Amino acid sequence: MTSRLSKIIMCLCLAIFAFLVAFGNITDYGSNFAFVQHVLSMDTTFPGNALMYRSITNPALWTAGYWLIIAGEALTCVLFLIAAWNLWSARNGSGAAFNKAKNFAIVATTMGFLVWYFGFMAIGGEWFAMWQSKTWNGQEAAFKFYMTMLVVLIYVMQPDHDLAD
Repeated sequence: MTSRLSKIIMCLCLAIFAFLVAFGNITDYGSNFAFVQHVLSMDTTFPGNALMYRSITNPALWTAGYWLIIAGEALTCVLFLIAAWNLWSARNGSGAAFNKAKNFAIVATTMGFLVWYFGFMAIGGEWFAMWQSKTWNGQEAAFKFYMTMLVVLIYVMQPDHDLAD
């Protein structure tokens, strides 16, 4: 039962994390919007770099991109909450039932991976050359986020057996 409760708690922690990130982006809208604006406009990348044709300078597109990020973070939170609930509901069941309840942990982690790896590392980091910015570079933080989610998923997906009597 200890490992089952641990897996539930870890999913809850990831849900809380995703909630806090989304909540912070909404309640400190201006600061975090500036991050998206600078990354998409590529105004702090290396001077004269040949990738500037990729920059987006339309404020409506900055806003759309920012809300897409927030929606992805919020959806990650909801999916981890569902994962935790499903695991909680199956905590006293057979090993097979508990293992089956892990599906939303996979879905939640995939969503988080889409936000922090695909969104921040691939799109922000490579397409918009965020790696070139000393000020507006979120790659290190994104790496910590998606790696934590992946490690938790690996742990959660370890097979559970029937509980001892």
